[in-house]
Amino acid sequence: MLKKLVLAGTAATLLSGLTIATPIGSYARCGWSYMTNTASDAVPLEWELNRARQLIVDLKPEIQQNARRIAQEKTEVVRLQRELSTTDEKLAKAKNDIERLTNDLRDESSVYSYGGVTYTSAQVKSDLGNRFKRFQTRQQTSEKLRQMLAAREASLAAASERMDAMLDAKRQLEVEVENLQARLGALRVAQTSTQLHLDDSALSDTRRLLDDIATRIDVEEETMKVDVEYFGEINLDEPSDENLLDDVTAYMQKLDGGKDQAYVSIQLEEESSDSSL
Repeated sequence: MLKKLVLAGTAATLLSGLTIATPIGSYARCGWSYMTNTASDAVPLEWELNRARQLIVDLKPEIQQNARRIAQEKTEVVRLQRELSTTDEKLAKAKNDIERLTNDLRDESSVYSYGGVTYTSAQVKSDLGNRFKRFQTRQQTSEKLRQMLAAREASLAAASERMDAMLDAKRQLEVEVENLQARLGALRVAQTSTQLHLDDSALSDTRRLLDDIATRIDVEEETMKVDVEYFGEINLDEPSDENLLDDVTAYMQKLDGGKDQAYVSIQLEEESSDSSL
């Protein structure tokens, strides 16, 4: 069973290597990139803005944790400052005591009196040596504390700057989200106004009906004009075929009589001209 698992793992490794080394690997990576980009583009902008707001809100615990660390560091810095101040005070007092004992021993006296107690020169020298050793140790401690304090203060200053930068970045992100929200709102309003289709079917139907009524009125008015012009008078006489021949004869005679009268007028004019001659 173990051998089969090893063989299967080796085969999978080889296949993965071939996939990376052959064009199929590039096709797979390209397809994966296309799918992720397409999926990202398919997400509505409103959803993405809400996700951005949520990410900004999620920064709050991290900011609070950093603020707590800064507060702890400030407390530690204050503690080191107090400890260094106490050490320096002890060093100053120890220095004064060492200088006093050193000056007293220069007198080369056999006994010395301090606080109502008498000490021999050897005791004073021994005490001076012990004090000097403690002074050196305390002085080294003071230097270490000073170095620690300087490092802590520098770290605190850098952390405070980073904290301020983080807060400024958070505020900037909030402003940018609101700006993008306003731009998206304006974009949606513009898209709605351009894609808004009003239902004017009733208005169109009313307009069409009024046009039809106007057309019918125009037709009837034209019809009335034709009737008045051509058929306005009423013929009271009934037409009869019996008078047709008489009408034709009278008309023709009238035409012939008109010709005879014209001929007679011409003859009379000629006779009058001859008589005058």
